Amino acid sequence: MRSPRRCSRNGCPRQAVATLTYVYNESTAVVGPLAAFAEPHTYDLCEPHARSLTAPRGWNVVRHEGEFEPPPPSADDLVALAEAVREAARPAPPRPPSDDQGGGSQHHHNPQTGRRGHLRVIPPNH
Repeated sequence: MRSPRRCSRNGCPRQAVATLTYVYNESTAVVGPLAAFAEPHTYDLCEPHARSLTAPRGWNVVRHEGEFEPPPPSADDLVALAEAVREAARPAPPRPPSDDQGGGSQHHHNPQTGRRGHLRVIPPNH
């Protein structure tokens, strides 16, 4: 999966949720929801930096008033997730029979439930 875009501020490790654009001919800084694509001459900001941005004297700041939310998953993210699910759903290779000859309890595997990799299969409600 692709990594999320990070805040453009030096040293800030947070995920970007807003985009800053300067409109030079109007002396305005615009902070809005994160743009779909990273563009030259814009800056991606995390929530704290988007909320606390100030502009130079004589400039105006136009700021998005709603909540800043992380971007939805892209098609690449969804394809990677589908591949991970397919991989986890592949049956495990058969295990060799146990040499345990003792009278220990037998564990029966119910094919409707169980674990496959890091995912757990849950049977549908009847």
